Amino acid sequence: MDIFDKKDAKSKEHSLKEIKPLADRIRPRNFEHFYGQEKIVGPDTPLRKAIETDKVNSLIFWGPPGSGKTTLARLIAKATQGQFISFSAVTSGIKEVKEVLSKASNYYKMSGRRTYVFIDEIHRFNKAQQDAFLPYVEKGDIILIGATTENPSFEINSALLSRMRVYVLERLSEKALIEVIKHALTDKENGLGNMNLTIGEDALSFIAQAADGDARRGLTLLENTALFLGEDSAVTLEALKEVYQKGTVLYDKAGEEHYNIISALHKTIRGGDPDAALYWLARMLSAGEDPLYIIRRLVRFASEDIGLADSYALTLALNVKEAYHFLGSPEGELALAQLVVYLACAPKSNAIYTAFDKALRDAKEKGSLPVPLDIRNAPTKLMKAIGYGKNYKYAHDYENGITDQQYFPKELESSRYYFPADKGREKKIKEYLDWYQKCRQRLMADKEQ
Repeated sequence: MDIFDKKDAKSKEHSLKEIKPLADRIRPRNFEHFYGQEKIVGPDTPLRKAIETDKVNSLIFWGPPGSGKTTLARLIAKATQGQFISFSAVTSGIKEVKEVLSKASNYYKMSGRRTYVFIDEIHRFNKAQQDAFLPYVEKGDIILIGATTENPSFEINSALLSRMRVYVLERLSEKALIEVIKHALTDKENGLGNMNLTIGEDALSFIAQAADGDARRGLTLLENTALFLGEDSAVTLEALKEVYQKGTVLYDKAGEEHYNIISALHKTIRGGDPDAALYWLARMLSAGEDPLYIIRRLVRFASEDIGLADSYALTLALNVKEAYHFLGSPEGELALAQLVVYLACAPKSNAIYTAFDKALRDAKEKGSLPVPLDIRNAPTKLMKAIGYGKNYKYAHDYENGITDQQYFPKELESSRYYFPADKGREKKIKEYLDWYQKCRQRLMADKEQ
């Protein structure tokens, strides 16, 4: 017997089609209709050959939302006649997963058929929890397929990662998305083929652009527009824009509200209100947002909006990342709350952000300006002979460690990017830089005399 009881599965199939979104209904059932990932699973690719010879080992699919990670896992299981069991790391506990892993292992010993255990958002399990998969992957009794939108090098246990092959799925191109949309319009069994809809090239292009690499987003827009228009209609550019602008294509992590709330969190912390910041943090976490996404934004905030006004802010942000990895959810979320309150109450400065922005602009606009000869590296006699490092002044040999050495390319000699704020630790840095500039000016004046 299979792990799951399949009794009455066929009788339920028709009713489920009535309520499933279009994106789920037309999920490809063979590689012919799996668009956009030909580089990794097209004919004659290593993965395709492994599938065709039933020699697939545990895998990780890394790619953006809607790129086909879940679909590809299902296709592999079907092609190799294996059982497919799906879990979400957001809603499933590690205990539940371990129980099924054990059953799947026994199933393989009894039947010779392997079970494909698919873990969506596998990075949501912390690294200690991921250890639970190791013995099953090592024995090969199950095929573990993890899907993640995050870099596996950072988010997956190194011991587990070394036993799995990582495949990178790309965001779908407009060409691939158009193929997906066309298939949905012509599929009479699971798609919109019975609605007798027509569509022009401009409308197809609009859906593909609005989808932004995510097939699910494009299919949701198409389905909502089809419901808006009804059967025997033309899916026009005007109708698509009307449906799109009404916000019928709202969905969790890639929708507008997602960006509205992270914007609210960022601006509230910048404004120094810890209570409102905690509210927006709670909103994001309760909606199922990936805590690591929030932490990445807060790490960025620590540099962009606080910087050297309180250099501990960045240290704390990175420590919170480690704490969350160690504790997992929900315990680790308290560390996020601690970080949010600290950042909101810390002195704010964007001086580093604006300084680096100016430096980047000069680097891009001025091109490859030559390094002054005085501060070039001179590892060979030839380099020394032509003046590399000839007049370099070793700062430790001078009073206060300050020289009149020119460190900029000649074209940028008078440039200055960093102007620290008069708050927090930057107040001390400002005092130092004012003193440093006066020392430099005095040395320059002496040099000219």
